[in-house]
Amino acid sequence: MNKITPFLWFDNNLEEAMAFYSSVFKSFEAGEVRRYTKEGPGPEGSVMTASFTLNGQEFTGINGGPHFKFTEAVSFVIDCKTQDEVDYYWEKLSADGGQKVECGWLKDKFGLSWQVTPSILIEMIGDSDTEKVSRVMHAMMQMKKLDIKVLQDAYEG
Repeated sequence: MNKITPFLWFDNNLEEAMAFYSSVFKSFEAGEVRRYTKEGPGPEGSVMTASFTLNGQEFTGINGGPHFKFTEAVSFVIDCKTQDEVDYYWEKLSADGGQKVECGWLKDKFGLSWQVTPSILIEMIGDSDTEKVSRVMHAMMQMKKLDIKVLQDAYEG
């Protein structure tokens, strides 16, 4: 079976990013680390790539330097069951220089985009009642961090 693993380019701060993610995600597992040889382009012995798993999703990172930056064109969705989970991930991932954007989106301090999304939102916007969906969408568009109670109130009208 084919496997797809997100491969993330870091500006020579992969180890810092892994330490940060291990402090945020309760389920973190470090994997293989590969180091640069004398051939470079990084300093010999420094981390070239490393794999890690966050809540069951495997990632690989590279210390590639400043050539490429993350954009909102790619983001990772965190499925949250409760408001406490939303609050936790929102605060942890936006800390230390992260950016709170809108509609549940944020960038962490490395520039990686995350969507901190309550599961119930997906259910509500999938409803066949277009009025309910419109109210929920309107409420969501007014928010940065998503508030389940406000979304539910909008849904119920």
